[in-house]
Parts: sequence; C-alpha cells; structure tokens
Amino acid sequence: MTRHFLNLSDAGPDGVAAMLADAIDRKAARAGWPKGKVDADAPLSGRVLAMIFEKNSTRTRVSFDMAIRQLGGTSIVMDAGQMQLGRGESVADTARVLSAFVDAIMIRTDDHAKVVEMAEYASVPVINGLTDNSHPCQIVADLQAIIESGRSLPGLKVAWLGDGNNVLASFMEAAGLMQFDVVAACPQGFMPSDEDVALGKGRARVVGTAKEAVEGADIVVTDTWISMGQAHADTKLAAMMPFQVDAALMAAAKPDAKFLHCLPAHRGEEVTAEVIDGPQSLIWPEAENRLHAQKAILRWCFGQIG
Repeated sequence: MTRHFLNLSDAGPDGVAAMLADAIDRKAARAGWPKGKVDADAPLSGRVLAMIFEKNSTRTRVSFDMAIRQLGGTSIVMDAGQMQLGRGESVADTARVLSAFVDAIMIRTDDHAKVVEMAEYASVPVINGLTDNSHPCQIVADLQAIIESGRSLPGLKVAWLGDGNNVLASFMEAAGLMQFDVVAACPQGFMPSDEDVALGKGRARVVGTAKEAVEGADIVVTDTWISMGQAHADTKLAAMMPFQVDAALMAAAKPDAKFLHCLPAHRGEEVTAEVIDGPQSLIWPEAENRLHAQKAILRWCFGQIG
C-alpha cells in the first residue's frame, strides 16, 4: 500500500516517533560532512522526487532538494505556472502522469483538496509540503528541535501566540498524537477552527490572553501574521499586536523555555528582535532540521522506517 504523508495522522504516533529518531540519528551521523556528500548507506539511491510549487518557498524547496540528494536520489523541481497543471490540466491527470516518471511527489499549494486528490490518483507517495490546512513537515522539524533541546514530548506545554493558521493546526494534531499540550492565544476572528482544536484529542485548547497561554510553558511558538498571498492588512496587524512575543511575555513562561518560529519572520510584528535573536531562540536549529525531517519523511514514505 502506498504511503502518503498529507497530515501527521497518516503516520500516527509510531510513525512520527520513528521519523524523529531517524532524523536525529542521521543528523548526528553527518556532523562535519560537506552538505552535498551522500549518506553512507544511500538508502534512496536511484529514486527521483518531483517537487511541485504553487507557492513560493525557501526552506521547503531547498530542504527537500538536499534531502533526496543526501539520501542518494535526485529531484525535479517544477513551478506550477510552468506546467500544464497551471494551464488547466487536472490534478488527477497530473498525478497519473508523474507517477509513471518519478518515485514520489511533494506538492506545496493552497487548497488542501489538491493534495488529497493528488494522493488519490498517484501510485507513488505524495507529501504535503504545505497547504492552507496543514504543514506537517514543519512540525516534524519543530518536534526534533524540541527533543534536541533536552525535552521529552509527553507532558510538554507548548504555547502558541497569534494566528490560528495551518501550522497551529498541525501542532494541535501533533499534541494529540504525541501526548503533549498546546495552549493557543489568538485574537477574535483569527481563531483555529473547532475541527483543528479537535485534532488535539483533548490536548489542545484556546485561551483569551497571551499571558494565560504562556504561563508555565516549556515552548513558545509564533508565526508570521501575514501569511503568503495575503494582503498586508492593517486591521489584522492591529488585532494581533496584543499577542506579540516579547521579553516580558517570555518571562511568564518557564525560566528555561525555548522559542520557535518556522520563518520567514517579521521582527517587530509577531516577535521582537530581542526574543528571536536571543538565547532562548531555537529558530536556526529548527530551520536546519527541515532537511533532516524531510529525509525521515521520505524514508517513512518508502517504508524504510516506522
């Protein structure tokens, strides 16, 4: 049976745990190596990954490209506007055609229904590189950064500040799978949906103030307030300002709390420079872990782990 990775629940708690262990082990095994050197076992030798981008990307594009290279395979990068997909060819037809040419497909797009349709008609693994609903690849990297900071996931308190977006939805899903708590503080009009909160299986909730969310938190997380493709809305920025992560807010979390942000960041909006560039910030190992997480996700999709 073809393994698709559209949401974290596709892998389940055992699959996510296997990805995290593999990502941590392979990262350690490469310490000091040139980035382009292939892993010693080259587990995906001969495999080709097609990457489809309907949204711009830095981390997803480079991390997946380097991931398949380090695993011994190769990639084909396609911008949707340069494909027949961008001229009206159906997702289903694209999936069928690409399945004859490549061994796996990663797609970064807007409507989550597109990745679902791609997976339905593809005979090779399909990976969700981001949709408006979820961002599971990012969360694997985030959980890896949390573990590498010396914390175990069960019983952890993660505070989310700001927009009730796709990354928060995947964090809530992760909470239900890996048995930690997510407490989100979001302004009215920008709350996560009831369906997203339900993904947490009782481990996710929304509160009214930023301070209530961060009190006693082990990890504090935020994201850009103006997502890709949105206008730079002054009204949204005004609603979000009470949820800005600054030094005073971090002080309400545990003394050894860490800060995460999936980037790109806008200093002075969702987070102050003092926090994101300060000693509690894990943003650079978090960003690097996108590479190691993608490698583990690819290996899971090919049935090599989990």
